[in-house]
Amino acid sequence: MKMMKFLCFQLLCIIFLSNIGLFQSSYHDYADALSKSILFFEGQRSGYLPDNQRINWRGHSGLSDGWMVKTDLTGGYYDAGDNVKFNFPMAFTTTMLAWSVIEFGEYMPPAELRNTLVAVKWGTDYLLKIVSQPNRIFVQVGDPILDHNCWERPEDMDTARTVYTVDAPDTASDVAGETAAALAAASIAFRSSDPGYSDTLLRTSTRVFDFADSYRGAYSDNSNIRNAVCPFYCDFDGYQDELLWGAAWLRRASQGESYLNYIQTNIKTLGADDNINEFGWDNKHAGLNVLVSKEVLEGNMYSLETYKASADSFMCTLIPESSTYHIEFSPGGLIYRPGGSNLQHATTISFLLLVYANYLERSYQTVNCGSVSISPTMLRHIAKRQVDYILGDNPKGMSYLVGYSNYYPGRIHHRGSSLPSIKDHPQFIACKEGSIYFNSSNPNPNVLVGALVGGPGEDDAYEDDRADFRKSEPTTYINAPFVGVLAYFVANPNFKLGQYT
Repeated sequence: MKMMKFLCFQLLCIIFLSNIGLFQSSYHDYADALSKSILFFEGQRSGYLPDNQRINWRGHSGLSDGWMVKTDLTGGYYDAGDNVKFNFPMAFTTTMLAWSVIEFGEYMPPAELRNTLVAVKWGTDYLLKIVSQPNRIFVQVGDPILDHNCWERPEDMDTARTVYTVDAPDTASDVAGETAAALAAASIAFRSSDPGYSDTLLRTSTRVFDFADSYRGAYSDNSNIRNAVCPFYCDFDGYQDELLWGAAWLRRASQGESYLNYIQTNIKTLGADDNINEFGWDNKHAGLNVLVSKEVLEGNMYSLETYKASADSFMCTLIPESSTYHIEFSPGGLIYRPGGSNLQHATTISFLLLVYANYLERSYQTVNCGSVSISPTMLRHIAKRQVDYILGDNPKGMSYLVGYSNYYPGRIHHRGSSLPSIKDHPQFIACKEGSIYFNSSNPNPNVLVGALVGGPGEDDAYEDDRADFRKSEPTTYINAPFVGVLAYFVANPNFKLGQYT
């Protein structure tokens, strides 16, 4: 009887996944997609570009960043299609790139592992600058209102490069906590290839976490910060998750007992079991639970069982036969969450599915979703469906990874991509002079290879429209988890959909 129920469940899963387009899967070159998804980060670079810069339509930019606070704040990444350096999502991007290396680096071709580490280091070199002074963190460079009123290349930008600073006792637990997480995760990623740099990252992470924890509160609660970061990267979900996230990464990187004690004793105080079904630049709960679950599954650290229970609950929300299933899918099979830039949910959730599947498999465990038991393979199926949808197995037959396949978005919401390259048009293009390029119906002249756009929504519709930024704008934090996801499928290209074992 038990076997009959299991077989019926598997059949229902096959029917469900078939209904969302599972069996239209075609061949995909995951290695090519991986290479391009990493290359994208070179197109987002700020600062002085190196001689080996591969996206060669870009030039140096933001070379005076930090001058008004007498600190070198050059480098880092522009978050999306604008020219502002928002350090909160940039730190999350760096954390996810480093986590991609930690979990899936062994699956990457050697050249792409090197390229990914270069991308991580471009982020961490900048993050070290923003926390170089005790009890101070620089949370943003660039006035977003002025920047967003212009359509100009980063090489030309002449809007105010205002530096937004938080000094103790003012609070920035969210940005500092995420920065601590990024530096700690990167310290693991660099441990074998650059131990000296790894030590610097871990040592700095410890200091930054102490600042985050000592002065608790959200950075957007500061009156001198709020109007510059909201509504763009306002802390909507509270700072508590970043404290737990930072501590969890420091525990992973250092194996320190104090960080283990922190994540054990603050489960209720900092709301570890709140909002457990979200993961992204603002809400870290689902990622936190998966990360900490490794110690339960592989290290028998049962004092952290609450985190594993929450991770299991999150996985069950993705399973149609589960009584707690509630994740929405588009008719074509894409995970959907309201709010725009929908692919950020597809890539982060796919990443967590694959990481958790590996943890489960190594510990010979499954997820108990009430009356059904979910194997690691089932979790990988859901992730693969998302990847293949993004790469072209969708109702439009379009790849949402720019430069991959012969049909991809050509009019992405991105200043540098849509304006003539400074290499081809060295003359200055002023703030409002770029409007003709923004309003043009022509494809962007510079292909930002590897950019993942915001993507379609609940109805699978996508118009290649530069003005529709919620769908056509790429961001670093959409790409970063996709790097790890693609790496897994580079090593497992023949993973078959429709087989449940």
